[in-house]
Amino acid sequence: MADAAIIDALRRMGLVGPDEAVRLTPLTGGVSSDIHLVEAAGRRFCVKRALARLKVAAVWEVPLQRNAAEADWLRQVGAWLPSAAPEVLGEDAGLGCFAMSYLPPAENPVWKAELLAGRIDTGFAGRVGQDLAAIHARSAADPTMAGRFAHDATFEAIRIEPYLLATGRAHPALAGRFAALAAATLACRRALVHGDASPKNILTGAQGPVFLDAECAWFGDPAFDLAFCLNHLLLKGARGGADRRGYLAAFSALAEAYRAGIAWEEPAGLEARAAALLPALFLARIDGKSPVEYLTAEAERDAVRRCAVPLVAEPPARLADIAVRWISTP
Repeated sequence: MADAAIIDALRRMGLVGPDEAVRLTPLTGGVSSDIHLVEAAGRRFCVKRALARLKVAAVWEVPLQRNAAEADWLRQVGAWLPSAAPEVLGEDAGLGCFAMSYLPPAENPVWKAELLAGRIDTGFAGRVGQDLAAIHARSAADPTMAGRFAHDATFEAIRIEPYLLATGRAHPALAGRFAALAAATLACRRALVHGDASPKNILTGAQGPVFLDAECAWFGDPAFDLAFCLNHLLLKGARGGADRRGYLAAFSALAEAYRAGIAWEEPAGLEARAAALLPALFLARIDGKSPVEYLTAEAERDAVRRCAVPLVAEPPARLADIAVRWISTP
């Protein structure tokens, strides 16, 4: 029945004919949507349908309207940086789904897979930082963005509550700090934020990074995107036997390239906000609602806690200070 509903939506979008045979193949990916490869009349593209309840252990329900916000983000970023987002081919708001171009995995490896395999390209990391800064800069200069992406309720449900507030509940002594970070982040409205700028949502395309899964798109604090992405470079180095130095080289390349592109506010202020958010997000991926799946040993998780807890309590002003603290954490 679900497949039939999707095929009906594709017909309403005009992407397949009324009598055209359609094949849907489920694709693996995130926890918040069902994604299918569509094959029809020799054409291949993807269709993505949002889920009301995310596929995680904790109960996590989120608004379906995020699907439309993602399609809007992809269209806008594609207009600014054509190689940085897949093309949106059609949308069905009633079903909460949209269709987009299919990017073959063999030609567009997922950055997360590359990082986990130890294939660390600092040049690519720098390009991610450069493109994130370009998106933030273009949006900060466009007065229509704030109203168009005023998705505060969705961002609070998908990011603030499960990552910051839930982690504060798991660490009562830090609950006040997490609550303050949540309030400060929601109050800051400077640029168009992707909200899930994780390596699992970034493809290593031939022309540079391709950003996917912008369900959390929101006009807010660009420091969130910077901290969110850098966090995953710290986490990859938390695995037993991993060489943290390689991931921290990518961390530095991304942070420096991003800082060079800050044109809409004072760079030191944005970096301070990112440096306050980063250890909180680091701890959130251990003790929040969405822990990373590849840190399975308690020793790995404890190393993250030893580094993150004091930095949440007393955040530094510079991102480099977090890297120094992490490389020296046993």
